[in-house]
Amino acid sequence: MKRHQKLMGIVALGGTLALAMSGCAAGNGNGGGEGGEGEAPKTVTGADYNPQPRENLQQGGELRIPVPNIAEQTNYFHSDGDARITQIGTWFRPQVLLMDPDGTIKPNPAYLDDYSFGIEDGKTVLHFKVNEKAVWNDGTPIDVTAFENTWKANSGEDEAYLPNATDGWKEIESVEAGENERDVIVTFKGEFAWPEMVFSQLLHPAVNTAELFNTAFLGDWHPEWAAGPYTVESYDKTGGVVNLVPNDKWWGEEPLLDKVTFIQMEPTAAVNALRNDEVDMAETGSAELLAQVEDLEGVETYSGQATANALFTLNSETPALADLEVREAIMTAINLEQVKEIAFNGLNYTEEPAGSLTLFSFQPDYFNALEEAGRKDGDTEGANKILDDAGWVAGDDGIREKDGVRLSIVFPNHSDTETARARTVAVQAQLKEIGVEVQVDQRPSADFAEDYTTKNWDLFFLNFTSSDPFGAAWFCQLYCSDSGLNLSGTGTEEIDKRIHEEIETISDPEEQTKAAMKLEAEIFAETWGVIPAFNGPEIWTVKEGLANLTPEPYVGLDLFGITPVENVGYEK
Repeated sequence: MKRHQKLMGIVALGGTLALAMSGCAAGNGNGGGEGGEGEAPKTVTGADYNPQPRENLQQGGELRIPVPNIAEQTNYFHSDGDARITQIGTWFRPQVLLMDPDGTIKPNPAYLDDYSFGIEDGKTVLHFKVNEKAVWNDGTPIDVTAFENTWKANSGEDEAYLPNATDGWKEIESVEAGENERDVIVTFKGEFAWPEMVFSQLLHPAVNTAELFNTAFLGDWHPEWAAGPYTVESYDKTGGVVNLVPNDKWWGEEPLLDKVTFIQMEPTAAVNALRNDEVDMAETGSAELLAQVEDLEGVETYSGQATANALFTLNSETPALADLEVREAIMTAINLEQVKEIAFNGLNYTEEPAGSLTLFSFQPDYFNALEEAGRKDGDTEGANKILDDAGWVAGDDGIREKDGVRLSIVFPNHSDTETARARTVAVQAQLKEIGVEVQVDQRPSADFAEDYTTKNWDLFFLNFTSSDPFGAAWFCQLYCSDSGLNLSGTGTEEIDKRIHEEIETISDPEEQTKAAMKLEAEIFAETWGVIPAFNGPEIWTVKEGLANLTPEPYVGLDLFGITPVENVGYEK
C-alpha cells in the first residue's frame, strides 16, 4: 500500500498484480517486457499510461472497466475497504491533491485555489484555500468542516472509528478555519516529515459518528456524500456493476466520457470480455493472458513499473502458526525465486529482489531488508532444522505434529488463471518438503476482500499497492499491532513503541526513511508474519486511443501518478 491512506491498498493477485489499506489480491505475475525469443530479460521502468492533454481528446464515449472484486465496505477510509473501492470511488469523490508519476504532489485546481505547507513556530502547518465553487452533491459547501471531519475520523483518537490507517492523521494537532470557512489551516503537533500524505481525499462532514463511518457505506456508495465530475447512476450489488455518469453538480472542466462502468469479473473473464467488446481494458499481467490478446485488433498493451508488493502473510492466530519458529521455517522454505519464475514466465521480464515493503528497489535508501534479517531463499535444509529444534516431529505421512497440533494450513487462491494455480501448487510442494501440509482452497476473486479482512485463511498471497513514494510515512500501517492492513497478528506493543519512538519522532524524511528500513529488517526477524515476494510491472491491454489511463491511487500504469478523472478519454 498499504498509501496513502497507505495510500496503501490491498489487491488480489490473480492473473495480474493489482493495498489502502485498502486490500487487493496479488496478481499472477505482472510481468512486463515484451521481447523476442532469446532476448535478454528486460525490466520495466517508469510510467506507461498514454498521457495526453485534453485538446487531443474527443468529447464522448464510454469506458467499461473490469475489477476482480467490489468489497461490501465502500468507505475507502475504512479498514475493510480495499484498493478497488478506492479505484472506483476516485471517479466520483474529491481528488483534492494530484500527483505526478514521480510522486510530486500538486493541488487540484478544481478543489483548491492554493496549497502550501511549512514550519511555523516549530510546527508543520498546511494551508488549503478551497475553491468557492466546490460543493458536495447534497449542496453542502466543501470547507473546513470536511477537513476537520476527515482528520477526526482517521486520527485514532476515538477508538470506535475503524480507519484503514492513522498514520499522519494522528500527528495533527488542530484543523481550523482561517479568514473564512474555505480557508483551512492544519497544524501538526510538531515538525512532521510527511505533511503531503494527508487530505488527498475528503470525508463528507455528515459522516460524523463512528456508527456512520463504520456502517453507512456497507453496500451503499452514498453519492449524495460525494463530489466530482461523475456520480453514481446505479449500483447492481448482486451483479457487481457500478454505473457512473457525468455529474450535473460538477463545477470543473466537463468530464470527457459519457459513461464509466465498473464490472466485477475474474481475470480470465475480463480478457474474454475485452475480446468480445464487453469491456474496454483488462489487466494482462501473465503470459497466458497476454497470449489471448496477441491477435486482437484495435487494442494496445501498456507496461509500467508497478508500485506494489506481492507478499506472503501468515495468520499467527492459527494454532499451527502461533510459534515463531514455525512461521520462520515456512517463510524460509518458500522459494521466492521459483514463485517469480512462475509469475514472470513468458513475459521476458526480470527484476531485483523485492526485499522491503517500505521502499521499492528504485527508490533512494532502499536495501534488501529481508536478506538483512537473515533469510535465505528456499532454504529447505535450514527450515527443517528450525522445526526439528522446535520439537515438531514428522508423522507417518510426513506431516509434522507437536502437542497434538498438526502442521496443516489453509492457503486460498482467489484467481482463476493458470499462473495463479501454478504458483499456489508450487508453494504447496515447497512446504511439503519441510513437513507442512498446505490445503489449497480455490475461491472466487469476489470473496477476496471479505476473506482477507475476516482472516479466513492461514497463509495468504496478496498485493500491497502504494499510492505515493512516502514509504516510511506508512510504517505503522505496515507493522503496528492494530493495523488493519497487516493482519498477520504478529505486531507487539514493543514494536509499536519502537515505531512511535524511533521512527515517527524523526522529522527529517531522509533520516526517518533510513531508520524505518533498519527497523523493518529487525521486525522481519522478530515476527515472520509477512515477507515481500516481488513487485512486477503493471500490464494492461486497452482499446486503442484510450488516454490518461488508470488515474486512481493504488492501481495503474502511471507509477505514483494521480490525474483528474475528467481527463480520461479517447484520442480524436
